[in-house]
Amino acid sequence: MAGLGVVIVIGAIIASMGAAMYMYTQYQTNFIETVSGQPITVGPVEYIITFEGTNEGNKEVSPENTFVKIGITAKNNGDEKTLLSGGQFYLVDEKDQKHEAVYGEFSSKDLLLEWLEPNKPVEKTTQFDIPFDEEKKYKIIIRPQKEQSTVDTAVVCITNC
Repeated sequence: MAGLGVVIVIGAIIASMGAAMYMYTQYQTNFIETVSGQPITVGPVEYIITFEGTNEGNKEVSPENTFVKIGITAKNNGDEKTLLSGGQFYLVDEKDQKHEAVYGEFSSKDLLLEWLEPNKPVEKTTQFDIPFDEEKKYKIIIRPQKEQSTVDTAVVCITNC
């Protein structure tokens, strides 16, 4: 009788480990990689990221180092409108340091918050304040908004790919 109890306990442990593994694989981040200028889809939104160069800011906003500017074309392929924000984008340098986007009113295309209507692409820009070296490799990370319900994260190489 004691042997049957041990078998039941071991079976329960194995079943719970199997369920935990299944849940882990369902919610693990799925990294999708591409290069600048190529379309990439994260959740319902298709992005095209381009390297737009560097600049030293304007009269109101100047960088601590150098502004690296990217172009963002985003198209919502879903059925409901969804949010696009500058907080979704990070620049990663060769040392794997993440840099957040810096908002400044450099042009009418600067991204802060934008609602994406279904099947209506928008073109925006954003910039990152980093010690830029044109010899190094830089990547953009695109994380989905919470309401987009996806585990996909995009990695877009923008220089020296």
